Amino acid sequence: MTYLTPGNPSKRLQKIIAFILIAAVIFTIRLVDLQIIQANAINEKSYEKRAVTRIIPALRGQIIDANGKVLAKTVFRYDINAAPSKVAPITRTVNGVPVVVTVEQLVSEIGAILEMSPADVTAKITGTGEYAQIKKRVDAASYRKLKDLDIPWLYEDPIAERIYPNGAVAGNLLGFITESGLMEGLEQLYDKCLAGVPGEETFEKGVDGIKIPSSVISTKKAVPGRNIRLSIDSDLQYFTQQVLASTVSRLRADWASAVIIETKTGRILAAAEAPSVDPNDPGKLSADDRRARVFQFAFEPGSTLKTVTAATVIDTGLGSPNSQAVATYSYSLPNTGGYTVTDSHFHPTEYLTLTGVLAESSNTGILDIGKDVDYKTRYRYLEKFGLGSKTALSFPGEGSGQLNELKDWDGVKKFTSMFGQGISVTPIQSAMMYQTFGNGGVRLDPVLVDGCESDVNNFRIPETAGGVRVISEESNRQVLEMMERVVESGAIGRYGAIPGYRVGAKTGTAEIRDPNTGKYAGPYAISYFGVAPIDNPQFVVAVTAYKSRTVSSSLGVAAPFKKIMQQVLRAYRVAPSNTKTSDLPLNWK
Repeated sequence: MTYLTPGNPSKRLQKIIAFILIAAVIFTIRLVDLQIIQANAINEKSYEKRAVTRIIPALRGQIIDANGKVLAKTVFRYDINAAPSKVAPITRTVNGVPVVVTVEQLVSEIGAILEMSPADVTAKITGTGEYAQIKKRVDAASYRKLKDLDIPWLYEDPIAERIYPNGAVAGNLLGFITESGLMEGLEQLYDKCLAGVPGEETFEKGVDGIKIPSSVISTKKAVPGRNIRLSIDSDLQYFTQQVLASTVSRLRADWASAVIIETKTGRILAAAEAPSVDPNDPGKLSADDRRARVFQFAFEPGSTLKTVTAATVIDTGLGSPNSQAVATYSYSLPNTGGYTVTDSHFHPTEYLTLTGVLAESSNTGILDIGKDVDYKTRYRYLEKFGLGSKTALSFPGEGSGQLNELKDWDGVKKFTSMFGQGISVTPIQSAMMYQTFGNGGVRLDPVLVDGCESDVNNFRIPETAGGVRVISEESNRQVLEMMERVVESGAIGRYGAIPGYRVGAKTGTAEIRDPNTGKYAGPYAISYFGVAPIDNPQFVVAVTAYKSRTVSSSLGVAAPFKKIMQQVLRAYRVAPSNTKTSDLPLNWK
């Protein structure tokens, strides 16, 4: 039998003590490492898990009209969310006494504010997840009421929403912003001014995933966008859009436009069209009808360009208002292989002055007089009137019209360009062409925006730039007198006359070229462009209807021109004319 003899008790104790000391040293070293050496790193990791950064949207600037009326602004809406897994009763202090508020009571309070039934709210917040949306786009007043409930498992996402208080008024100019951030119109053109700079808020959340009260660590304030003021008179814009909507319906036209210009400043008081898009809901219209056709769509001006041809003849010294034309029904163009131009209706040979040519809108008559000016000179004048070039506004998608290079003008275009066929213009180019006649022969750049300011009270109307002298003042005076005779005696022009005021205008009916066949046919682009009062020109109104189907002449837009011009003269309190009207002869034989 073998017996185990016990060891030395003191040695065993020493080993135990040594083991304890070693463990203590290791623990101490680890503790020092965690609390001192790695403390910053651990804290940073812990902070990263707790810290949440939220973007604070910047308030986009306003777009206001010439009189300070708000056309576009941004308001904050709030998406109201919950953390279903954290839904629980809360404790409120009432009269110094803690009171438990049940989930059912909280649901009832939430539903009353959000106009939802308790059952609907309960369905939204039931679950185990960290996120559930209760309601989107809640207004600021309702959001503040919810905040006052102080429910920790409710939270919000602020949403900056662009709204247009006047709906479709100037909608095609203002443009819009889609949910994906795509922009149109002035919203796009002036985005750098309007946008502002977003801010940030960093806060801590607890282990339950809910924001810790008063835990905001840092805040970078959002910088609001600045504002732009338009030259547009929204009341006049609205009136004009209403007239155009009626015109499109009556003519069964594709669209209609009207531009109103202050002649001495180039300020655009209205740039209207129908159909008109409501930027609050742009999807209701087709992509074409959401466009700003005033700037983006080009059409052949037809006889409205005869005024430019007449001005060129007079300014070059090759004719006068009394120049004599033999206006036959048809006119064979030389060196074109027999190409023939006719007037709009059959008539015996007429002996018209240049004034009579405009009043009767004779194609053959303008060719008979205009042929004395070489086509290179006429091309130069077309350029001086602004054709073939975009305006200085640089509106998004703006067109330049079509004025082919001179080397590309064939024998036909050298003649048909005299009465507006074979070239094209945008509505804004048309209006600025006639602004030249209303400003003593000086063409200005159009003005649509007065500037970009943080304070809407700081806007000032910019000084008018010098402009470009297109024709002499004397030549311009004679052109205005001829335009007045169009309104006094023209078969269609007289329907735009306004009692008490001297009005000058030119009508235009243009066939539309088929892009597939190259042939011209109806329906037509019909126009009526005018200046008033002739003795002190202040306003231009240029009205066009595209593809008019029920009326095939500019008679279809004479009445709309008259309504709009009358409204402008009335709104701006222009005194009636008190000078003698033009008595230029229409015939020489």
